[in-house]
Amino acid sequence: MLDRLLGRARLKERIADLEEELEHRERQLEAEQERRADAASDRQEAEQRVNRLEDRIAELEGEVERRRDDQDGVDRSFAATETLQDGRLRAVIDRLESVETDPEGAFTAYVADGRDLSEAVREAFGDRAALVGRAAPCLAVTDDAALVDACLSVPNPPEAFATWDDAFAFERSWFEPTGSFTFALVRSDLFAMGEYDGAERVAYQGFDSQLKSQHSKGGYSQARFERLRDEQIDNHLERCRVALAESDTDRLIVVGERTVLDEFADVADTVSTVSASGDPEAALEDAFREFWRVQLRSL
Repeated sequence: MLDRLLGRARLKERIADLEEELEHRERQLEAEQERRADAASDRQEAEQRVNRLEDRIAELEGEVERRRDDQDGVDRSFAATETLQDGRLRAVIDRLESVETDPEGAFTAYVADGRDLSEAVREAFGDRAALVGRAAPCLAVTDDAALVDACLSVPNPPEAFATWDDAFAFERSWFEPTGSFTFALVRSDLFAMGEYDGAERVAYQGFDSQLKSQHSKGGYSQARFERLRDEQIDNHLERCRVALAESDTDRLIVVGERTVLDEFADVADTVSTVSASGDPEAALEDAFREFWRVQLRSL
């Protein structure tokens, strides 16, 4: 009776309503935090799968291109494939350099995009042009007698071109380490850089950064975890850029994770994905060998 007279009953009802609304909002907040935690977990797992998926994507794109270009209905395939490195690579390059033909008898083209073959490439290779598209990006060579038909991946590629001459037109520096250059491996948690004279490393610098490990789900701590990890990666990449700025060679090659390479496209002459990981110096050696491997595909 006294509560009603003093208006307390209405206030208590209002308080009860507000408490009920508060509980509802808290449940919504918890659900949203859980959703964000799940999303962050999914994003991290996706990043870890990116490098593994790249090869499969390239394979499928090649298959799509093959089916589009093989309009004659013949299921063509490469006559042979081989990975070239060290002495075997030098021997193949020597052999290509030794080929001499009549004027305008040797055709060479660097094909950057297999989905957009030039008319010159299509005319030179005829019904084998689809295979060139599948091998791209590549250096494609043939002669007017079709005695030499091959595509080679190019670690240090030139601009796209196509030309007929009395010999194949290419430079060894596209396939082998020559001269003075800087080669750097960048991952979200690792950096390694070497200055090279040809294949010999003459200077080295490297470091790694400890990132926050896989998080547990839930709560405000998840959002803080995600922000902290992003800040750690940003700080690590800034350290990498500072280190690269100290290099005084004319050429810079940066390799590493696809997810971070865009950060260095403006300062590097060449960027490429590699799978090397581990301790910085050992990872740099692995990345160097992986980068300079050449895939030979005979047509």
